[in-house]
Amino acid sequence: MTAELVRGQNHPLPGTRMEIRVTAGTPVVAAATLNDAQGRIRGAEWAAHPAAPRLPGVEVSRRAAAVHHLALDPGALPQGVERVSILLALPAGPGAPPGFAGLPAPFLAVTGPDGTELASYTVTGLATESAVVALELYLRRGVWKVRAVGQGYADGLAALFADQGLTEAHTLAAAVQEAVTAGADDAVAPPPQGPAPHAAASRGAAGGASAGGSGASAGGPVDYRHPRRAPAATGAAPPAPPAPPAPGPGTGEDAAAQPVAGDAAGWSMEERLHNQVWGVFEDLARSVAAYRSAVDFADARRERELDGVLADPQARTGPAAAEARARAEARHSALVEQARAVLERDAAQLEAEAEVVEPALPPAMARWDNPVWHAYRPPTERPLALRVGDLSLPERAGLRVPLLVRLPLERGLWIDSGRPRGGAADADELRRLAQTTAAALAARVLAVHPPGEVTLRIIDPAGAAATALLPLVESGVLADPPAAGASGVARTLERLTQRVDLVRMAVRSGAADALPPDLDLADQLLVVHDFPHGFDDRAVNQLRYLADEGPAVGVSLLLVADRDEARGFGPLLDPLWRSLLRLTAVPDDHLADPWVGHAWTYEPLRVPAGSQVVPQVLRHAAAARRTAGG
Repeated sequence: MTAELVRGQNHPLPGTRMEIRVTAGTPVVAAATLNDAQGRIRGAEWAAHPAAPRLPGVEVSRRAAAVHHLALDPGALPQGVERVSILLALPAGPGAPPGFAGLPAPFLAVTGPDGTELASYTVTGLATESAVVALELYLRRGVWKVRAVGQGYADGLAALFADQGLTEAHTLAAAVQEAVTAGADDAVAPPPQGPAPHAAASRGAAGGASAGGSGASAGGPVDYRHPRRAPAATGAAPPAPPAPPAPGPGTGEDAAAQPVAGDAAGWSMEERLHNQVWGVFEDLARSVAAYRSAVDFADARRERELDGVLADPQARTGPAAAEARARAEARHSALVEQARAVLERDAAQLEAEAEVVEPALPPAMARWDNPVWHAYRPPTERPLALRVGDLSLPERAGLRVPLLVRLPLERGLWIDSGRPRGGAADADELRRLAQTTAAALAARVLAVHPPGEVTLRIIDPAGAAATALLPLVESGVLADPPAAGASGVARTLERLTQRVDLVRMAVRSGAADALPPDLDLADQLLVVHDFPHGFDDRAVNQLRYLADEGPAVGVSLLLVADRDEARGFGPLLDPLWRSLLRLTAVPDDHLADPWVGHAWTYEPLRVPAGSQVVPQVLRHAAAARRTAGG
């Protein structure tokens, strides 16, 4: 059971590998310092930050982002380390907020190796502070614990490092901010922003979780808040911290309001629909949280009342005891029914909204059975986001909310071809479904981008995915045939690794004109089937490099793999799995929102049986590519 910590409270930890998830709602720098028993840092080499993201036992993010996943292994920490401080800081620079005042409160969750949430903490009460020690993990009598700290510093990281006894505090703080700035410079420039009808928002981090982009005009920043909602998220999971359930969408004036597609803020209809989808997600999460909280309260009150009946041996039996038990059950039923009625009211309003939004979605956000695909024409502009599946909760399984990830992808995708937890599904069928899901997703990526702006490359070492890849091969949208065998794997990875290196160097030096004329500057989507078959140690390291550094220069990864089959590589691959957004080929409840930690059921997008929509769309895309000279 998750321990929701308040400032100063602690909670024991298992002492095994764990992950710390940070959801801030605005880009922040995540770092960690290794401290001795007195909380002192030995030197700059005991700090993990964007310029030095990996230390023994600790790994942090390389860039400022609204969502971070930090890895920690207490057993691998250097000798003498008895505390680990988890730090958050606002990136410096023009337009950066001076402090946390007015920003969403950062939320941190400590999860075990199986993904179970162990403890969480919302850092509240910050104002002028621009850096904060959010959590402290410490060793006490052989047991690791986590403490909610929330100690802020108005003078930023330099003051924080100095408080931990680091003499070169200002130098280290400057190095951290320089690395953050360099990381931002590495990013491929997004499409121009502004009040143009089709201006796209800046990219966000996907999956699980992403940071929302924001367009700007001469009049100031865009207000992304839904007219009747809290601010809508703009990524695979909204970046708001846990909050008390908001009033349901069916109360007051909203009860009579008729839902309208695009009824949200944004420059374009695409952006308004995107924000409206996440508004539905947000409202459903909070409505279900309110219902579950009410049911838990009803259960607890009934237990207390029944315990009171049983506490008196003389009153345990007889008409009076039976009447007391009946009253307790009646009150419990009344509370649950009341909570259910509120949930039904809210969910009905959300379903009505989803019914008008779904038909209005553009191809990138639409299901395959949406009529918009029958009128498909290759687009002239990049889409804002990509639909990779649907999400639902058991209390209202019929209400499916699109799972959208922002484009360009800042996080690769992993189609898990392994067996679901506790499932006994046929392994061959799961592998086939994963291959089909990946092929359809790759087709969608190609179809929703302008001709020639995305190059699809496929690795299929043993040719096992040939049937699923047939529409892609026959349509002519592939630049090269799927790479097969160990030599094909090595050749493809070498080509993409060189491309990432060259573009990174060109971006950093401002010498884009110096790139080789034959270099494919289109974004690259690499689809890898049946990983790790056909991969040696060198190929695995190249794949990890592409997953880490590729998205910043337009190279994205779509991996089809069973993690159990890659166990032979040991912990070498753990960072790879963490860097990818895990999707499944069959419905699975493995995704969680950052508000209340609901286990959302993910369902992949399915092409209707017998439908020819994917081949038809790919033929249009291939023809447009040929016309454009791609």
